[in-house]
Amino acid sequence: MGETSNTNQHPQLTGAEILWATLAGEGVDRVFGYPGGAILPIYDALRKFPIHHILVRHEQGASHMADGYARASGKVGVCMATSGPGATNLVTGIATAMLDSIPIVCITGQVSSKVLGSDAFQEVDITGITLPITKHNFLVTRAEDIARTVREAFQVAASGRPGPVLIDITKDAQQGSAPFSFEEAAPAAYRPHPMLRAESSSIQQAIELIKQSKRPLILAGHGITHSGAEAQVLAFAERQQIPVGCTLLGLGCFPTNHPLSLGMMGMHGESWVNHAIQQADLLLAFGMRFDDRVTGNLASYAPNAKKIHIEIDPSEINKNVKADVALIGDLRETLELLLPLLPKSSDTAWLREINAMKGDAAVRDIINLPDNGHLYAAHVINDIWREAVAAGREKDTIVVTDVGQHQMWEAQYYKHDTPRSLITSGGLGTMGFALPAAIGAKVACPEKDVWVVAGDGGFQMTASELSTIVQEGLAINIAVINNGFLGMVRQWQEAFYDKNYAASPILSPDFVMLAAAHGIDGAHVSKRKDVTPAVTKARTSGKAFLINFQVEKEDGVYPMIAPGAALHEMVRRPQKDPLLETSEDE
Repeated sequence: MGETSNTNQHPQLTGAEILWATLAGEGVDRVFGYPGGAILPIYDALRKFPIHHILVRHEQGASHMADGYARASGKVGVCMATSGPGATNLVTGIATAMLDSIPIVCITGQVSSKVLGSDAFQEVDITGITLPITKHNFLVTRAEDIARTVREAFQVAASGRPGPVLIDITKDAQQGSAPFSFEEAAPAAYRPHPMLRAESSSIQQAIELIKQSKRPLILAGHGITHSGAEAQVLAFAERQQIPVGCTLLGLGCFPTNHPLSLGMMGMHGESWVNHAIQQADLLLAFGMRFDDRVTGNLASYAPNAKKIHIEIDPSEINKNVKADVALIGDLRETLELLLPLLPKSSDTAWLREINAMKGDAAVRDIINLPDNGHLYAAHVINDIWREAVAAGREKDTIVVTDVGQHQMWEAQYYKHDTPRSLITSGGLGTMGFALPAAIGAKVACPEKDVWVVAGDGGFQMTASELSTIVQEGLAINIAVINNGFLGMVRQWQEAFYDKNYAASPILSPDFVMLAAAHGIDGAHVSKRKDVTPAVTKARTSGKAFLINFQVEKEDGVYPMIAPGAALHEMVRRPQKDPLLETSEDE
């Protein structure tokens, strides 16, 4: 009897089975999704594989959960949905992941290839729709192409600058059969872009600029976490005694309690950070992209500063701010090249000058906002942080915020010393992100305390996922910052539209009763003295818990940079505001 070929030695599996087998080979053990007709063969095959499927209540929740899972774990998150509306409901979450460079793989079912293009029931060109908001996407019409495509998708999602990848698989490809070999489906070895190498001449130019600088500043971005370069950034800052300001997504990549840490920059950043940027003679941009919320008016941004930009994505160089020296490549590898070539510096004059700028603005650092009879979101955020510290859980707590005023207050009043301890939608600013993303984070890190911090508006967008929390038995703590408005919209209307609060007051249900309807315990809090007991009760309950914090209605986030204004032209807190007695930045 003749020898059988290698191909014949491989098991013959359906396309649906190949998908799950390949996901398992990639180390996937959790998938977030929602079934439907065009993806049913895949769901039918799930029972044969050791992968747990988490049923969401809306497909947008699935993409946000995969995103939260990826941000918390550093792994690739996976979600799936059926064709047509299932696929289009993923779009907001895909765009959220794209703008924040989050590695997720989204798998959608598609109608059979023989009816593609015929407007068949629940047919939509999801690869065409998502082309601008994915790092790459695929349409698979044959079972034999599934394993190779999935493995390539994982490589693309995680390599270089991470991002979302979508795989659309036709129903006949799911039902067809093909030999399966995980090893033979491996993609070609990842080859970085030829530009992804910091040239030696550029390294020397960077060193000379650093040596000459008297007022240098590190701008710490999300790329530090993606690169795993926290230790290198810390060593660099300490070696050169360079102060560090963080972007919103960079919070946690540099310890807040470090003497060189300045806090957050930008539209609602610390006043002294923004002033320091404007007065600096050198900016070292580490894994950040000079987003408009960071720079303010570009024409007046850091006018006296040279810029060294270390960035893995060549398209970000000179896109918004011209770089005097561009070091294109992985941040950790680039800093490891630079560090041994730099002499130590002990000059702290610049740091002392920045610290002197703080004055009364450093009140936030006192960590003691007294009770003046009003409950402010700042109190709530700060007390959640203080309770985590008191319990020794500060390094084991993840806060997942929605988008709006509470998001900025969280960035200001919660002290993040640990990477991946803040999960928030930055680039897209997606309301409704927090609750589902927190589910993904808790699934990724079940041993950690996970807090949802959401406004009354954004929370209602994805509140249906409360049932997902119950079905999965997840102990997630939920803080609803309830001020009866779409808060950031209201603040802009107050500042720029003569207090014309058009469509920003919002009626909400009783959130505690809503949680109870889902089987989740809760509490109402409207007094400062009740915040910490409620937070402690939630954290120690061992199950999901929701707190409705009824806070001041017309509070604002300050400082604030108006659209089109320069970074140093900050709007300060109104003098008549009662929180001025206990806060913050002036």
